[in-house]
Amino acid sequence: MRTASASATDQAFSQKAMLWIVFAGFFMQTLDTTIVNTALPAMARSLGEKPLDLKPVVVAYTLTMAMLTPASGWLADRFGTRRVYFSAILIFVIGSVFCATAHTLTQLVIARVLQGIGGSMLLPIGRLAVLRNIPGEQYIAALAFVSIAGQVGPIFGPVLGGWLVQSASWHWIFLINVPVGLVGLFAVHRYLPAGEVDAAPPFDWIGCGLLSLCMVTFSLALERGSVSSLSAAL
Repeated sequence: MRTASASATDQAFSQKAMLWIVFAGFFMQTLDTTIVNTALPAMARSLGEKPLDLKPVVVAYTLTMAMLTPASGWLADRFGTRRVYFSAILIFVIGSVFCATAHTLTQLVIARVLQGIGGSMLLPIGRLAVLRNIPGEQYIAALAFVSIAGQVGPIFGPVLGGWLVQSASWHWIFLINVPVGLVGLFAVHRYLPAGEVDAAPPFDWIGCGLLSLCMVTFSLALERGSVSSLSAAL
């Protein structure tokens, strides 16, 4: 009886730990979508650029996430939930370090793309882990809890970014992800179930490539169109 009770307690604790892991990952992903907004002027001065020229720093991150998110499910089936989620956090942390150490705008944009590669897998893989490991009667409540991160992350981003720029420097809007990410790596290895590795169907490279191409061209069209309209107005 004690063994069964202890097992149930351990399972409940592991489920709560998993929810907090997914929550933290989703929070980091959404936080970094907006945290750079209030830091752009300071970043521009440091890099010797105009503030408006730093738009790619924002677009590179969000566009990369949008392009690669559809591949997350296939990766989880092919390599396992825990392995992919662990890799996502690791890539995100490495990208954050590269962002903080960038000395040119090009380096910063490339680092943001790397950060977006990791961020693109945090939410879908996390939700997949919740779906596969939380009982059906608790799934809605668990998903609602995780979704809170997506609501508070973009709100805290500009506030936290502005405070870090004033208190320290713009580099810390990226370095703050490092300790959180390291704790997340340990927690994923310790508490996130490995998940079954299924025989995944062949990946739709053509479909993913066409989707990515459409997103990039649409984003460029919007940017060029806004520049042309502004020039015409002036």
